[in-house]
Amino acid sequence: MTAILKRELNAYFSSAIGYIFLAVFYAFAGFYFFLSNVLSNTTDMRSFFSSMFSVIMFLIPILTMRLMSEDKKLRTDQALLTAPVGLYSIVLGKYLSAVIMYLVAMAITVVYAVVLAAFAPIDLSLFVGNLLGAIFLGLALIAIGVFISSLTESQVIAAVASFAVMMGLMLIDTLSSVMPTQFLQDLVYGLSFYTRYANFTLGLLNIADVIFFLSVSGLFIFFTVRVLEKKRWS
Repeated sequence: MTAILKRELNAYFSSAIGYIFLAVFYAFAGFYFFLSNVLSNTTDMRSFFSSMFSVIMFLIPILTMRLMSEDKKLRTDQALLTAPVGLYSIVLGKYLSAVIMYLVAMAITVVYAVVLAAFAPIDLSLFVGNLLGAIFLGLALIAIGVFISSLTESQVIAAVASFAVMMGLMLIDTLSSVMPTQFLQDLVYGLSFYTRYANFTLGLLNIADVIFFLSVSGLFIFFTVRVLEKKRWS
């Protein structure tokens, strides 16, 4: 797994993908920080993290689009599948490389918090809760993106499909109001990524929300392994 992790991390910076992702992420983060905290003259970063929800949704596909599809296109997946390494090690190595890149991007929020703390006291527990929410959200979305990337050899298709799925996850809240029964309304509402993420931005560390995001991550990692397993035996 370590070798795959290093390989994928190097691939991010041997191509433009890693630089583009970080540059765009930092640009949006800087814009929302200026808008939410500098102009508003406040140390409360809840509005900043709420604004970053959409940015995270739209940028994650850039991280994940090539992770599995590139190997399929170059036919290097055959070497991976026949190597003396477990399928979970392959998937986790690729998954963790994207997670590390995401955490590097999220580190800018710590810098912003330090800058704010230099001028006025900040609510540290509130900031940590918001940061954890963004991290757990990213873990789940990256797992979904890796799974979608395993279904195609085209990076473009993987990116577009991931965008579509994540757009659907953003809009799922609107479906709950049109469900015919209360049970279906509660079910759809319970699947809402934004609602669960919003709880973190309010400073609420709900174990159910943490379990939800971790469960989604584990489920789609499992699905990706099943896709590779099917290909190995086909």
